[in-house]
Amino acid sequence: MTAWIEMISDEDASPRLKQLLDQARTPHGTVDTVMRVHSLRPETMHGHVALYRSVLHSDDNKLPFWFLEVVASYTSILNDCTYSLTHHFMNVRNLLKDQPRSDRIFTALKAHRPEDEFDGKELALLRYAAKLTVSVGKMVKSDFEALKIAGCDDGEILEVNQVCAYFNYSNRLLNGLGATTEGDVVGYYKA
Repeated sequence: MTAWIEMISDEDASPRLKQLLDQARTPHGTVDTVMRVHSLRPETMHGHVALYRSVLHSDDNKLPFWFLEVVASYTSILNDCTYSLTHHFMNVRNLLKDQPRSDRIFTALKAHRPEDEFDGKELALLRYAAKLTVSVGKMVKSDFEALKIAGCDDGEILEVNQVCAYFNYSNRLLNGLGATTEGDVVGYYKA
């Protein structure tokens, strides 16, 4: 587990930090660097865990989980955040269970050409996420209306908006603190 910022180990953690580290543990029983970088200010970790789980792991989400992970990965590609891309594209692979399709999706996203693998509603949502990431100040009502025309309902738009917004936050946290995946168990799912 590496980053430029000091990170407090489980052994040196205060009781409150220990509690929050336990809440941040993955199914592997580890605390990934993305959460551990908050250890000097534990309440930000608490907020981060709550935001992450509510955005990406809510039972209220209607879009397929694998597609939300694609949105996360594309946002991370656009932000050049290797940490998030490594973790979340592994989730895409694990969820799809289709290596050739996963490879095609990865190639299309890395080329900034989601249209090579997606169409319809999914393509419209990926284009929305891209503009929200790279040109947020240029968002206009017609960007939203294009999603409606493509068949998205407001709840689906909100899901992608929140995943994209969360990963823009997280990518900046990770890149700004020099976080790496070294020592992390990559991907949310056990093999």
